[in-house]
Amino acid sequence: MPVLRQIAQLGHEVLRNETREINNINDLAIQSLIDDMLVTVKDVNGVGIAANQVYESLRVFIIASHPNIRYPNAPLIEPYALINPKIVSYSEKKIKGWEGCLSVPNIRGFVPRFKTIKVEYFDRWGNYQEKELTDFVAVIFQHEYDHINGMVYLDRVESNIDLISEKEFLKLQL
Repeated sequence: MPVLRQIAQLGHEVLRNETREINNINDLAIQSLIDDMLVTVKDVNGVGIAANQVYESLRVFIIASHPNIRYPNAPLIEPYALINPKIVSYSEKKIKGWEGCLSVPNIRGFVPRFKTIKVEYFDRWGNYQEKELTDFVAVIFQHEYDHINGMVYLDRVESNIDLISEKEFLKLQL
């Protein structure tokens, strides 16, 4: 039975350490972790979550894009797990957008990201996948990929001027 996991907050060392590759995707502990991450990201209304955000130092994250109060224009896609993901290539073009993070509550940052990326990963059944991701879903991937590499979006903000409170951000959405 999946369980809700606690989310690591900024300042905890688990968020700043590079994670370990997963060798046995079919391991019951890995499959249980994925199930836990899926219910946790849904419970907190997130669009993505990385394993180290739930205190597991492993190279897996969930993409769970859906329209919500935090991201009203997010596309709706079925949540899925990406195991041992890699960015294979990326566009020269970058886009900037407001990002938030479950591990950095109440703050948004205006973050530059690649508009288009080509990625590879294994799905939860061990199948090799290659995809080209664009716009918001590409941003989610890059945000979560940073997590498994020991970074948070604040590391990508170009200036402190590009930080805003969640409350002020929500006013901008009206």
